[in-house]
Parts: sequence; structure tokens; C-alpha cells
Amino acid sequence: MMRVDLGNSEVEGMPLAWTKQHVFLLARDGRLWDFAPNKTRDYHKTSSVFSSYSANEMRAALERELGGRLEITGTGHYLVAHPRGKGGQWASRFEDLYRSCMNYFRLHDFKIHEPDFPLVAIVWPKREDFLRYAQLEGTPLRDDILGYYSPTTNRVALYDLASGSGANRMWRQNDATIIHEATHQMAFNTGVHNRFASTPTWLAEGLGTLFEAPGVWDWRNYTQPADRINRGRLTQFRQWLKSGRTAGAFVGLLGSDRQFQSNPAAAYSESWAWAFFLTETYPQKFSQYVQRTAARPNFKDYPMAQRISDFTTVFGDDLRMLEAHFLRFIGGLK
Repeated sequence: MMRVDLGNSEVEGMPLAWTKQHVFLLARDGRLWDFAPNKTRDYHKTSSVFSSYSANEMRAALERELGGRLEITGTGHYLVAHPRGKGGQWASRFEDLYRSCMNYFRLHDFKIHEPDFPLVAIVWPKREDFLRYAQLEGTPLRDDILGYYSPTTNRVALYDLASGSGANRMWRQNDATIIHEATHQMAFNTGVHNRFASTPTWLAEGLGTLFEAPGVWDWRNYTQPADRINRGRLTQFRQWLKSGRTAGAFVGLLGSDRQFQSNPAAAYSESWAWAFFLTETYPQKFSQYVQRTAARPNFKDYPMAQRISDFTTVFGDDLRMLEAHFLRFIGGLK
């Protein structure tokens, strides 16, 4: 570990990469710092072994940062900052989801490990608070975004649409946001994805949307195969089929993330459809592919040709035949 003086802040952590242009430093709270070497006023080694902050140290730092605006509840794996008096409603849901997702990852033969850091989630009481926090973090948001996971801070942030009420439609919307964003956070902290490598967006979002279905994130209580279908994403995908999806569309998504900017609804639905198809029909190959992407080198580009090659190495070169199988499978869902 080393301590770095950046002028406005002093950071202790582990250097992951150091070039003439960039230093990538993993701080003890899980935040990833990216700065130019000439921005450092001073740096020195503090230890030969990296150690993250404990849950108590992280809690104390969060309390200082938030200045009493939110209450903090700790669970086995989470520190959840939330509106006062709502800890049971928020923290327990994150921890329950963690256990469920880890069981799903193990059952599907993903190689996972315990998180290196306490997982942090921040739940703001109002959208204005949420937007202000995102702006301070430097996270640009579309108008329809209800929450997000930041690979830079390693935190989930969202806001309480339901004002803490568990008995209405808005709370169910909260649940969907928690599930999707917490799935990203868990995947990037347990080895499913590599937080410091270029994970294809279709794969990360495919898993996030996969877990939105109750038969995936709550498989103990929703035991039927039909419960694993994400009905909203299936409807979106079928609309995409009718409104302009062309043969081989997945190859474009496989090789590039651009469609998430140009047509996000189509990109998300296509990602879900492929993640669902592959986990249901080729679970072992899908696990191998996920491990292959997680093994990518840190902070390196992931060019289109390599992205496609990594996929075809596992699933074979005949993508046209695979797509025909995919369309038959999706067409048969009820």
C-alpha cells in the first residue's frame, strides 16, 4: 500500500497500474482513483500488504461524509445509508438479495469469492438529493434513471420512490432498481466480472436484467420455469423484432457498446434475451464465457475482433445457426 497526497485529498491504497499518463490506485474503501502522476505532491509506501478498511472504519468514514443526513445500517455484507427509521426495509433487502444471488452464481458454476470490501449502498429520500449526489460524483444520468452502480466509487446509489412505504406500486419499483444495480455491484465484487477490465456492456446488463425476474433473484419462492422470464424485457424484445431488428443484430452488440447510446431499449432487451437463452440452454458454456471476459487484463482496450473471438471460442463460429436457435427459443416463450 501507499499513501498519495493529491492536494485536495490524501489517499491510501494499492497501485494497480502506473504509466506516464495515468495512475490507477485502489483505495482502502474500494474507490478507484485515476490521476496523472504529476498531480501527486508526495507519495510513500505504507505497507507491503493491501488491506481494505473494516466495516467499522467504512461506517465512520460514511458518517463523516454524509454529515448526519442519512442513517447507516450494517448487515453481513452491506453498509446501507438510508432515510432515518427505514433501515429494516432497506438493509435487509440488500442482504437477502446478496444471499440469493450468490446461491444462483454457485448453482450456475460461476467462479466467485467474498467481496474484498464492505458493499455500500446509499438511498436518498428524494430525487433531488440523488441527482445532487450523482452530479458531485461526476455521474451523468438520463431522466429515467432511478439508481446506478458506479464502478469508480464501488457504490450503489438510488432514491426512495415510495417514501419508505412497502405497500404500494412505487415500492415494487424500488425493488426492481435494487435488484438490477445490486446485481452489478455483486458481480463486480465477487469475481463474476472484473471491475478493472472492459466487460462487454451486453453481458453486464444481460445479467442485471436477468436478475429482475423473481424466479432468478428469489428462486426459492418462485420455482416455476416461467418465473425466470423477465416479462417486461421479453415484451420489449418482441417489439424490437417487429420494429426493425435485423438478422445478426447480436453480432453488433457483441462487438460494440454503441447501441446502448443509440437505442437503449433495444440493447437492454436484446442483452436480456441472450443472457436468458444462454443460461437456460448452454449454462456451462456461458459460465466459461463469463470467466473468459473476467480474465481480461486490467485497463486494456477490448477491441471488436477480440470480443467476438472470445465469444466464438466458447460457443462456436456459426453465429448464424446460434441466432436461429436463439430466435426459436425466444419465440417459444409463453
